[in-house]
Amino acid sequence: MTEFLVKRFVKNHSDIENAAVRQSYGALSSVVGLICNIFLFLLKYSMGVLSGSISIISDAFNNLSDSGGCIVTFLGCRMASKPADKNHPFGHGRVEYLTSLILSAIIVIVGFELFKESAKKINDPQPVNFSIIVLVSLIISIGVKLWLSLFNSKLGKKIHSGVLAATAEDSRNDVIATSATIIALVSSLFTDFPIDGVMGIIVSVFILKTGLEIIRDTVDDLIGKPVSEEISSNIKSTILSDNNIIGVHDLVIHNYGITKMIGSCHIELISTRSFKEVHEIADNMERNIQRKFNISLTLHTDPVDIDDEKTSEYRNITETAALSLDKGFSVHDFRISECNGKTSIFFDIIIPYGCRISCDEIKEHIDNELSIHGCSLDTVITFDYE
Repeated sequence: MTEFLVKRFVKNHSDIENAAVRQSYGALSSVVGLICNIFLFLLKYSMGVLSGSISIISDAFNNLSDSGGCIVTFLGCRMASKPADKNHPFGHGRVEYLTSLILSAIIVIVGFELFKESAKKINDPQPVNFSIIVLVSLIISIGVKLWLSLFNSKLGKKIHSGVLAATAEDSRNDVIATSATIIALVSSLFTDFPIDGVMGIIVSVFILKTGLEIIRDTVDDLIGKPVSEEISSNIKSTILSDNNIIGVHDLVIHNYGITKMIGSCHIELISTRSFKEVHEIADNMERNIQRKFNISLTLHTDPVDIDDEKTSEYRNITETAALSLDKGFSVHDFRISECNGKTSIFFDIIIPYGCRISCDEIKEHIDNELSIHGCSLDTVITFDYE
């Protein structure tokens, strides 16, 4: 069914990097979700009134909030697809994250209100009227929500959308919540204990949990987080596939939405190459990365002298000293400069996040190791974190 709907309503559905195509995917998810959730709201609300069950009514309003979320998702995807302009040179892709934030805020508000109503139901329990019709309607609801979860999950994977993935997760939580409602309904046949209110509390907690998790993930995207280890590894492997490039480091990717990613990276080349050769190698690789990953990557070139014995000796001493402090350290962009009779070495050290060794301590340790080996040098170190 998912493939049929995609092929029927999404033009050029395979071109997922196209903003207009992504908008169509978002619109399809929103319309299908809106239809399903309004149907479930009307079904559950009428059954909740009929049975006098607060947990069923709570579940119904959860579906209503999902309907509002579908509208927000539709508008957000539409705005996110707008092209770059003078005031937004990187496009509008991050509107998708703001959409997730609004959606999660709606979910949290609804969850909090339902929590309060369920707590009141525990303090002042009302009888729940069991009905086969109500039970069947809830089972139908589980089936619809399970399908909707799979539907949005497939769409989310197709276009790598956090919004659709969150929508799928919300639907999975609805399946659990409705199952809790069924337990409350069936339990009313055997006990007067206010299980209905307890299950209403459970439903509201699931709603709150979903909303808070979406907020957490969305805030991470807005603040800025690194690309996945898989993408980072694939980019580095692609760069190193060029035999002219002997090293790669300091890869940084900035995310301006799924369809707009910009970054920079340092590559190491043999220092004897001409400026023209170096530029051509870097330029070709930038185009290759853009074509393969749809990432605008600017490459900074570092010259490496692999034939000079003195440079190799100093680098080996420096790397050994750095690794003796922390196995996660790595040394890059190593070069020697001689000016006015003074010899200096320049290099970068990449430090893992969470390392407690200060930069001053690292420099002091390396200077001592060089001194022990009879190397009287001035070290100029750039510290990077990764």
